Amino acid sequence: MPTIIVVAVLVVAVLIFSGIYTDLLWFNQIGFSEVFWTERIAKILIFIAGFLIMAAGVFFSIRAAYKARPIYAPDSAHEDNLNRYQMQLEPIRRVVMIGVPIVFGLFAGTAAMAQWEKVMLFLYRVPFGSTDPEFGLDISFYTNTLPFLGFLVGMLISATVIAFIAGMLTHYLYGAIRLTERGIFTTRGAQIHIAILAGVFLLLLAGNFWLGRYATLQDNGGFRAGAMFTDVNAVIPTKAILAAAAIIVAILFIVAAFIGKWKLPLIGAGMLVVTAIVAGGLYPMAIQAWQVKPSQGNMEAEFIQRNIEMTREAYGLSDIEVTPYKATTTAEAGALRQDADTAANIRLLDPNLLSATFRELEQYRPYYEFPKTLNVDRYTIDGEVRDAVIAVRELNPNGLNPAQQNWYNQHLVYTHGYGMVAAYGNTVTADGKPKFMQSGVPSTGVLGTDTSYQPRIYFGQSMTEYSLVGAEEGTAPIELDRPQGTTAGAADATADEASGSESLTTFTGNGGPNVGNWFNRAMYALKFQSTDLLLTNGVNSESQILYDRTPEERVAKVAPYLTIDGNPYPAIVDGKVKWIVDGYTTSSYYPYSQQQQLQEATTDSLTATNGMATLPNASVNYIRNSVKATVDAYDGSVDLFAWDTEDPILKSWQKIFPSTIKPYTEMSADVMSHVRYPEDIFKVQRELLGQYHVTDPDKFFQNTEAWSVPDDPTTTATDKQPPYYLSLKMPGAEKTAFSLTTNFIPQEVAGTDSRNVLYGFMAANGDAGNVKGVKSPDYGKLQLLELPVETQVPGPGQVQNTFRTDPRVSDQLNILTLGQSELKNGNLLTLPMGGGLLYVQPVYLQSKGATSFPTLQRVLVAFGNKIGFAATLDEALDDLFGGDSGAAAGDANVEKVPDAAGPGTGGTTPSETSTNPALATALQEASAAITEGQAALAKGDFTAYGTAQKKLETAIAAAIAAEGAVATPSTPAPTATPSPSAAP
Repeated sequence: MPTIIVVAVLVVAVLIFSGIYTDLLWFNQIGFSEVFWTERIAKILIFIAGFLIMAAGVFFSIRAAYKARPIYAPDSAHEDNLNRYQMQLEPIRRVVMIGVPIVFGLFAGTAAMAQWEKVMLFLYRVPFGSTDPEFGLDISFYTNTLPFLGFLVGMLISATVIAFIAGMLTHYLYGAIRLTERGIFTTRGAQIHIAILAGVFLLLLAGNFWLGRYATLQDNGGFRAGAMFTDVNAVIPTKAILAAAAIIVAILFIVAAFIGKWKLPLIGAGMLVVTAIVAGGLYPMAIQAWQVKPSQGNMEAEFIQRNIEMTREAYGLSDIEVTPYKATTTAEAGALRQDADTAANIRLLDPNLLSATFRELEQYRPYYEFPKTLNVDRYTIDGEVRDAVIAVRELNPNGLNPAQQNWYNQHLVYTHGYGMVAAYGNTVTADGKPKFMQSGVPSTGVLGTDTSYQPRIYFGQSMTEYSLVGAEEGTAPIELDRPQGTTAGAADATADEASGSESLTTFTGNGGPNVGNWFNRAMYALKFQSTDLLLTNGVNSESQILYDRTPEERVAKVAPYLTIDGNPYPAIVDGKVKWIVDGYTTSSYYPYSQQQQLQEATTDSLTATNGMATLPNASVNYIRNSVKATVDAYDGSVDLFAWDTEDPILKSWQKIFPSTIKPYTEMSADVMSHVRYPEDIFKVQRELLGQYHVTDPDKFFQNTEAWSVPDDPTTTATDKQPPYYLSLKMPGAEKTAFSLTTNFIPQEVAGTDSRNVLYGFMAANGDAGNVKGVKSPDYGKLQLLELPVETQVPGPGQVQNTFRTDPRVSDQLNILTLGQSELKNGNLLTLPMGGGLLYVQPVYLQSKGATSFPTLQRVLVAFGNKIGFAATLDEALDDLFGGDSGAAAGDANVEKVPDAAGPGTGGTTPSETSTNPALATALQEASAAITEGQAALAKGDFTAYGTAQKKLETAIAAAIAAEGAVATPSTPAPTATPSPSAAP
C-alpha cells in the first residue's frame, strides 16, 4: 500500500511539473517570461501568507488549549469517556496538532492565492487624481485599497473563527470546558483563551464595520448604485457607531480575561448585537420607509446626480458630444448632395451573411474555412479609403476526409491556413457577387501578393489543435501549403498525393517551444496526453510545437489582467497578416457607478445566432479600452500597446509587468490605420446610455426619457440589433470617419407595447490616423444625435415592417423567389444623411440547392415614410429622392444582370428592362398577376386566384424567354483580382 501511494504521488508530481515546465517554455519562447515569473511568485507568496495566517492561528490556538488542560482524575462517566478519547488520541496527537492546521492552511492559502490581483493592485496602486463626493478620497482607495483591506480583514476573521472552534474543541476534549448539572464549567486558562480570541474577533469586526462605511459607495441595493440618502444619513453613521462599540466590547473582554469578571463584556456583547439589529437594520429601514419614500425624487436628487456623474465617468461617457438633431422626414430631390462622401461609402455587403459566399468563391479546399461572421475594416487604395469585408482562409481540421483524419495528418501535415480575402464593401459585380480586392490562391490583389506579405495563417480563431512544425535545413517539407494546379473545390488530397496537386512548405519562424530533445518532447506528450507525439518519426531537432493558437488565448495568457474583446480581426500590416485584439481593464469597485453585467450587455443577434463571443459573465462598473494587441498570424508573436495612457488601473499593471506593455507611440503607421473602436465596450456604453443620456436627476428618477437598443428587425428572435461599422460623416464633422454606430428607440418594458420610433443615433469615431505613434485626437469621440420626441422618424422595426408590407416591394420580391430561391435580408443600416435618417438594406437571393450562397440582388432604402427599391443602391437612392438623390453610391457604375425583379417602387424602370421591351412587358404582367391573385385571395375567390396563377406562370415563362435574349452588358463589371478559377 505505501508503494502505491508513493507511485501515485510521483505520477501526480510529474504531471504537475510537466504543466509548469511547458508553460515556462511557452512564455520564454513568446518573450513574456516576466509574466510567468511575476504572476507565479506573487501567487506563491500570497499562498504562503494565507497559509501561515490560518495555520499559525489554528496551531497556536490548539497548542494553547492543550497546554491549559487541567490535570485531575476522572470523577464521572462523562469524564471517563473523555479520558478514553484522550488515550486513543495520544499516539497521534502531534500529527493531529500539526496536520489540522496544515489542512486548514492549505485551504486558506489556495483561497488567498486566487485574490492575487487584488493584492498586486494594492501594492502597485496609482492615484486616479479624482475623489469621491462623500469622503473626498481618491478613487484608487475604492478600486485598489478597499478591496484588499476587505480581503485581508475577511481572511483574518476566518482564521480567528476557525482558531476559536479548534481551541474550544481541544478545551472540551481535555476537560477545560465541561458540561455539568449546574451549567458550563471552564478553567481559568480556557477563560483567558476565549476572552483573547473574542477580543481579536471584535477588533476585526470593528475594522469590518469601519470599512463598511466606504463600501456603501459601492452598494447596488438602493435606487441607484452608491450611497443614497438613507446610506449617508443612517447607514454610514451607524456603522461608525458599531465600529466604536465593537472596540469597547473587545477591550472589556480582554480586561475580563485578567480580572476574571465576565458580567460587563457579556452585557456589552449583548448590547452590540441589539445595536447591530436596531441601528444597523431597523433604523435605516425606518428612515427609508418614513422619510425617503414619500418624497424619494427630491430626497435622492443629490445622490442620483452623483450616480449619474460617476457612472458616466467610469464608463467613458462623460465627454460624449450630444447634438440636437431636428431630422426631416421629407425626401426631396438632391437631398444627399452635401453627403456625397458618405453616400459613396455606404456599405452594401453584410459581413453576417457572406460567409457562405466567401466559402463558395474562395474556400478552394474542404480543409479551409471562413468564420460565420466576417469583419469590416478599411484600406487605402489609390489614395482613397475603402471599406472592406475581410476574412482569412483558416485551416479547418474537420474538413479532412474521414480516412485522412489521423494524428500525423492533423498535427504535422495540415498545419495552417492560407491568405487574406477582402471585398469592397460598397459595390458588387454585375451578378451580385462580392467584388474582391484581395483573393485567390496564390494570394493576389490590390493589398499585395504572397511575395509582398506573408499569407500563411498558423495562428487564427479556428486553430484549436497543436501542430508540430519546422525541420532541419535540407529536409524535405511535409506541411501542406496551398492548392496548386487543381480545380477549386476538388476532393481533398492525401499527404502522399500532395506533391502532385498541392505545394508543400516548412515553417521557418519562431512560433513555439522546441521539442527537438527527448525531455521537452516527453513533457509535451504528458501535457497533451499523446503517445503519438512521443513516438512519431515526424519530430526532428528543429521541431517546434504550436499551441494556444487563437488570438484571444494568446493575449489573455500574456496579459491575465485584461478582459478580451470577443471579435479580434485580421489586417495586412507591415507585410504580415496580424490579428488586432482589444483588451479592457475593468473594476467592480468604482464608487457611485452602476454595475453592468458584461455578458448580458454584449449579447445581440450576432452572438445569439452566429456564435460571436460575448464578454464573460461578470459584473463591472468601470471599463477602459486600455490595450491594443497584435498577434502575428504566422509566428504567433504578441505585442501589447498601452492605448489608454490615462487609465490608472493599466498604470498599476504596467508597474507590475514593466517590460511587457509598449507605449502606443511604437505602433506602426500600418497598424494605426487599422485600429478601430471596439464593439464590446461600445455595446456596454450604449446599454448604459439608454438611461444615462439623461443628466437631470428629476427626469432620471421619473424615467420618462429612457431609451432602449432596438431589436434586430432582420431576425425572428428577440435579440438586440448589433452595432455596425460604417464610414460616414456625422453632422457637424469636417470629414468622413470609420465609425461604429447604433440606434435608440423609446424604452421597451416587458409585457407592454412601445413605439418603434427613433429617438437617438450614436457613432464612435474609430479612425486613429495613419502616422506612426500618433493617435488622432478625434479617435474614440462619441457623438450622440438626439431627435426631438415630436419628430416621428421611423425606427428600424417600423422601417423593416414597411419594407415587408409594401405591395410593390412584396410583389417584386415574390417574383424573385418563385424558383428554388429564398430571400435574405441584410443588415439594416442607419445613416444621418440629407438632414434626416436614411435606412439602407441590401437584399440577397440564395438558392435552396445543396450548393448555394447569397448574392446581392436588390437594395431597399427608406427616408421618413417613403421607401425606394432597385437593383443597385445608386438607382434606389434616385428612386427615393425624386429621381435624383444628389450623390452617387459606390455601385453607380454597376450594370446588373437582367432578371425578373421589375421596376422600383417609385416607378423608375431599371436600365436592364428599358433595353428589352419584351422583358419589361412580361415583368409588368407578372406583377399585375400577383396583385390580382392577392386581391382574389382576400375576397375568398379561389377561381379567380387560379386564373391569376395561370397568368403569372405565362408571364414568368415570357420573362425567362426574354431574359435569355438579352446580350451580356458590353462593359464587364470591373474586378480587383483574378477569379478563383484563374488561380494556378
